[in-house]
Amino acid sequence: MLSPVTTLVLLLHAAVLASAAEYYEQLNLRPLPLSSLLASFNFRSTTSVSDFDSHNFRLFPRSLGQILQHAGTRELHLRFTLGRWDAEKWGARPWDGTREGGTGVELWAWLDAETDEAADEQWLTLTNALSGLFCASLNFIDETRTIRPVMSFQPEGHHPNTTLSNMRLLHGVLPHEVVCTENLTPFLKLLPCKGKAGIASLLDGHKLFDASFQSMAIDVKPVCLPGAECVLELEETVDMVLDINRSKRPQSESPASRSTSNKANAGIQTTLSPGRRLRMSSNHLEGQDWTLSQVFGRPMQGTCPLTDADVPPVCLHIPESRKVLSTEGARETRSNGGSTRCYHPTPDSEFTLELTKPESLGDGVQELVEPETPLLFAERSFTGHGQEHGGVQAILTNPGAHEVEFVYMESLPWFMRIYLHTLSTRISGSPANTSSDIIKEIYYRPALDRVRGTQLELLVRIPPHCTVFLTYDFEKSILRYTEYPPDANRGFDVAAAVITTLRPKVMNLRTTSLLLYLPTPDFSMPYNVIIFTSTAIALSFGGLYNILVRRFVGADEAPPNKLKAKLGQLGALLKSRLGRK
Repeated sequence: MLSPVTTLVLLLHAAVLASAAEYYEQLNLRPLPLSSLLASFNFRSTTSVSDFDSHNFRLFPRSLGQILQHAGTRELHLRFTLGRWDAEKWGARPWDGTREGGTGVELWAWLDAETDEAADEQWLTLTNALSGLFCASLNFIDETRTIRPVMSFQPEGHHPNTTLSNMRLLHGVLPHEVVCTENLTPFLKLLPCKGKAGIASLLDGHKLFDASFQSMAIDVKPVCLPGAECVLELEETVDMVLDINRSKRPQSESPASRSTSNKANAGIQTTLSPGRRLRMSSNHLEGQDWTLSQVFGRPMQGTCPLTDADVPPVCLHIPESRKVLSTEGARETRSNGGSTRCYHPTPDSEFTLELTKPESLGDGVQELVEPETPLLFAERSFTGHGQEHGGVQAILTNPGAHEVEFVYMESLPWFMRIYLHTLSTRISGSPANTSSDIIKEIYYRPALDRVRGTQLELLVRIPPHCTVFLTYDFEKSILRYTEYPPDANRGFDVAAAVITTLRPKVMNLRTTSLLLYLPTPDFSMPYNVIIFTSTAIALSFGGLYNILVRRFVGADEAPPNKLKAKLGQLGALLKSRLGRK
């Protein structure tokens, strides 16, 4: 029998483990204009640093933990993104853009290495291991697609000063990577309850990759709170913008009826009213009523037994006047003046929600929540024409009343050689400011052919209610014919620009990726040359071989042909027999 002191020690040790190893999950639903719905899944698990160092994995996935330990990774950020966030329609980005990546796959990490050469080796190990874990082409992030940002990224975790000196930041991106269900399955396997229970049971590949925009994020960082043991935090996030009309449409509906429905909704108009509300016509009601089963194709399968019971699994952000129905037995709590409603479903039963149509305010006008205005609008495109030169134009707009300071970073391929002396800015909307005040600092690392790409970072400031046009020219390189991909005429993907705001608050956003057309040779010519040379060689070799091997004699000197004589005898015999008949 254990003594009281031993029992107390064991209870304290269990309490420490319980506090160090925790798991939270939550789904936030926010209706957007034009029958869209933002669904943000957040999964967060923590484990003590001591348990992690001693390979004692409980809620932290062992497969990912062993990769981080082997590669000496202090902090990791991985993004899988498809589609484009439409800031003009949907407003500010979820999580202030910190859980969003550029189109394709984006990875950056802080590695514990004393030299850059050692960091490169660990980076190679990390990308190859993550490639196998997430069924992605991360092993193609070589030195030509890797940069070392100087101003754009800062560590999000708590790192002691003794380790900061040896931490090396590396960043790589694959804009051409296609994100699909092969990446979602390993993502779900990192969760304690996989996709069997809790909000993870709503993640279906058919719905996720049918969304207008979707982003999967994985963040690993150390967190140290005052008076508590440091923990290693793994946060997995899935953000998706669903089209409610498309989700509710039966699969048997014909494409013709879909186009007819789209034409009927083409004339929708919206009007803004004073305050924080968006007043819309009755035609805009389509897609504003839905059930959880319609949106995700299935109901929620209870709750994960390992999650914190105090954290509500599902929260809905809608006006207080909206009516919501939930499964019997679920407990509802409200906050933020009733605009945030959270639900605690029963652990072992299915759960669903039903959001009814907004009630009319009179004269056929409805009231919905207005999206939050973003801190910055950004877009980027190619300029110029021809196969030799081109240009890039970035349009950056500050819609607010405060000056915005941010870092603009581009990671360009080596075959896109930019002319830094052509970098220029033009400002509109504020005659008191000149373009010379826009760019405050420049970091430029030129490309080396087939060795590394171009890295460009700019510290930029935009006055209130102004738009800045940032432009530069570049030259297109001609590749070796073996360096072109099979779909060379499609073009080459250029990674999205990363924008990190510093003032008035910290947030991130990405521009769209670009499609660069390079001078492309006629790939049929090598085959034509091969066929022509093969024919010429066959003719010349065949003739020369006949001259060397064949012996020429006169017709009267040739030996008698026995086969010809036998055929003649056979013909005469047949002729005689036919004549008798």
